[in-house]
Amino acid sequence: MTDTMKNKNNFLHKLVLQTIGHEKRQHYMIPVFTILLSLLFGILVIALLGKNPLQAYYNLLQGSGLAPKASYAGHKGMITDFTSFLNALTPMLFAALAVLIALKAGLFNIGVSGQMLAAGFTATILIGYSDLPAVIAKPLVILIGFVIGALAGASVGYLKHRFNINEVVSTIMFNYIFQNVVSFLINTFYVDPVSRQSKNVGQAGRLTLVDVVIGDYKMDIPLGILVAVIGIAVTAFVMNRTTLGFEIKAVGSSIRAAEYAGIQVGRTRVLAMMLSGGFAGLAGVTYYLGYFASIQPKVLVSTGYDAIAVALLGNSSPIGIIFSSFLITVISKGSTYMSSTSGVQAEIASAITGIILLFSACGAYVRYKVNRWKDDRNN
Repeated sequence: MTDTMKNKNNFLHKLVLQTIGHEKRQHYMIPVFTILLSLLFGILVIALLGKNPLQAYYNLLQGSGLAPKASYAGHKGMITDFTSFLNALTPMLFAALAVLIALKAGLFNIGVSGQMLAAGFTATILIGYSDLPAVIAKPLVILIGFVIGALAGASVGYLKHRFNINEVVSTIMFNYIFQNVVSFLINTFYVDPVSRQSKNVGQAGRLTLVDVVIGDYKMDIPLGILVAVIGIAVTAFVMNRTTLGFEIKAVGSSIRAAEYAGIQVGRTRVLAMMLSGGFAGLAGVTYYLGYFASIQPKVLVSTGYDAIAVALLGNSSPIGIIFSSFLITVISKGSTYMSSTSGVQAEIASAITGIILLFSACGAYVRYKVNRWKDDRNN
């Protein structure tokens, strides 16, 4: 290696160490570093398509209500786009919490989308089609969503504890079961003959206030965003301040050490998956009775899978997933406007999300390399 190349490598190592080398900053600097790498890779992909990457990224912000558009339809504006963005953000926050809690226990809940569907469908037929007044219906939707999701998650935890069935396998199988059973029931009893989806839920049971007139604007106001913020605060408190949170993290760190400390591993896993499923259920009701008002048969929404990227990107931190959920929702929500304005296909936004997930999964490797460079410099 020439002296010039050595100097360049030394400069690069020094720059990286100064930026993300400090141990106290690594928990948030490494995710930021991986995001930047992902966005740079996205710029390369968009440029290879012959489009303007910076304009495309700006269109993502415009489509999410974070930047003004050139023109708006009647009664619409930047504020209405932003409230619609918050409406899409709400189920993502809940889904990310579901993935996060499972990860803390050393489990991988890949069945969030299925649990969302089960909870959303149950709340739809029990409350969404009822004549209950809004003051009763809306809290019941939230309660039913959490209970059904918790039961689905606890079933996965019990299969893991009692029969040692890998949670990835069981959640994938439950996804297929929920998807096909719900599809059968919708097509048999609840289908709308025009849209070929489930019949729309009533406004009393819906967790989004639709076309609320404020000034000159008609906007959709998501009620679930307040519940999501409370859920994040409660999760952070439970994980950091309670015995249950300590037990969940202990089991996730080392089963043998947890058993030595007297922790009931099986019980803790079941509880962790129950809580994970409960938040997935809340994601389901805020999606199917909030962001949307119906269910499309034979379709599992991508929110549950995108939540994996969000949880990893947020460094498995309740506070971190706020920022990562924000980023992923900007990409997914703004993709339609990006496609219509810049001519960049909406699928590219999904590809960028996948790239973010890929780079986020390399966070542990990045931390390992940075620490190796620090040891080499110290020696």
